[in-house]
Amino acid sequence: MTRPAPLFDRILVANRGEIAVRVLRGIRELGTTAIAVCSEADRDALHVRTADEVHVLGPAEPSQSYLAIDKILDAARRSRAQAIHPGYGFLSENPAFARACTEEGFVFIGPTADQMEALGSKRHAKELAQAAGVPCVPGFDGKDEGGDNADEATFVREAARIGFPLLVKASAGGGGRGMRLVHAEKDFVEALRAGQREALQAFGDDSVLLERYVHPARHIEVQIFGDGEHAIALGERECSVQRRHQKVLEESPSPVVDDALRHRLEEAAVALARHVGYRNAGTVEFLVGPDLEFYFLEVNTRLQVEHPVTELVTGLDLVHLQIAIAAGRDLASLVPGHRVLRGHAIEARICAEDAEHGFLPATGPLTICQWPDGPGIRVDTGFDRGSFVSPHYDSMIAKLIVTAPNRAMCLMRLEQALRDTALLGVTTNVDFLRRVATHPAFVSGDLRTDFLDVHPECIVHESAPADALCAAALATVFARSGQTNTSSGGTNGPPSPWDMADAFRIGGAR
Repeated sequence: MTRPAPLFDRILVANRGEIAVRVLRGIRELGTTAIAVCSEADRDALHVRTADEVHVLGPAEPSQSYLAIDKILDAARRSRAQAIHPGYGFLSENPAFARACTEEGFVFIGPTADQMEALGSKRHAKELAQAAGVPCVPGFDGKDEGGDNADEATFVREAARIGFPLLVKASAGGGGRGMRLVHAEKDFVEALRAGQREALQAFGDDSVLLERYVHPARHIEVQIFGDGEHAIALGERECSVQRRHQKVLEESPSPVVDDALRHRLEEAAVALARHVGYRNAGTVEFLVGPDLEFYFLEVNTRLQVEHPVTELVTGLDLVHLQIAIAAGRDLASLVPGHRVLRGHAIEARICAEDAEHGFLPATGPLTICQWPDGPGIRVDTGFDRGSFVSPHYDSMIAKLIVTAPNRAMCLMRLEQALRDTALLGVTTNVDFLRRVATHPAFVSGDLRTDFLDVHPECIVHESAPADALCAAALATVFARSGQTNTSSGGTNGPPSPWDMADAFRIGGAR
């Protein structure tokens, strides 16, 4: 079989971790040279070992490596890259980076800088959504008649008009920063000021807006692709289970979306994409109320963390699709006109964090790293045995994705896959994920954005019995028996954790 000519000869991936590994592998599958960048702390990382070529950016701090636009562009020049894929996070939604890539002669694999600017502002994105006829949550954009930030008295007046409860939200960013839920008028001014302070600290902009609080609500998003003239939707993803506004488990299709609602959601997402002439991959996020009415939330102008669930139910490779569109191919030649979602897929985000102690991030080496395998199981990760979980970067270690013909089988497969996941050396959220995935409310599809508030038993559970902890400790010792023993007595005796120069602790490393 003859492989078609590659769309690009050389592509640089401006990221790290699991998304860098996933994109680099996708690039190599196309017969294109895959170029990685890394910080000094990531010299031995899995994404570096996955690439055909690597360029070191600088120190571990993101501002001196993965967020340093000039260093990334210099690496692209030195590597003779033709295109740059930003992954997600870091510079992926930074219009200055997208614009700089284009001005330097590199193809940016993503939307245009202008589209990022327009859709990156919640206020402007909502205006565009309204212009495209997309339903929006009632609220206040935070501006006065002259277009400047409204004064406090105006905010108080508008809050009374909207009614309580309501949300104070930062206009310039996401991830829950600058967001405050206000239940009563007496708490509004304090919450407004706190939201403005946090927005300024996080985004350099204290602009906030107000929105009616839809409750209980589901977070359902639609995957879109555009080529500048045409746009398509590739089904929905249910992302309602969250902690601190960060997604925990995602799935496609949603348990509550039937064909009629899917058509309406996709129609709204495509209308917005066409309205702005959207290019490449994006996600339109919606809040869905208990009456199944939906409201525009925001647009993510990049590939999402949870894109694998869409790949598994559509049969499409979204990274390949991104690259093809960036190379100038049109959607009609890439995606069949009639698309049907097949089966079910669920993704669990495995993170180095202690769910029972406020999701405190954990760092250190992964002394044991065993991923599940078998039919319908996919693991996207940037870590393997011996990898170091750094305090400088996001705590996510991997994404465990399972697929099956239906949701019930998918849930059974997910539970077993989580049981078959063995990670030692750092505390992880694997047990927490299993508690969520097996909770009766999750199994029944009764999902909502405050799921963990309503079901706190998913977070905290009774401590493991002492004999289980001892068994785990012994398993760790014998698994490490091939490591160098540092005691003066040599290596002839039975292995002991006290003889090893590592961070071993009874009960688990912290």
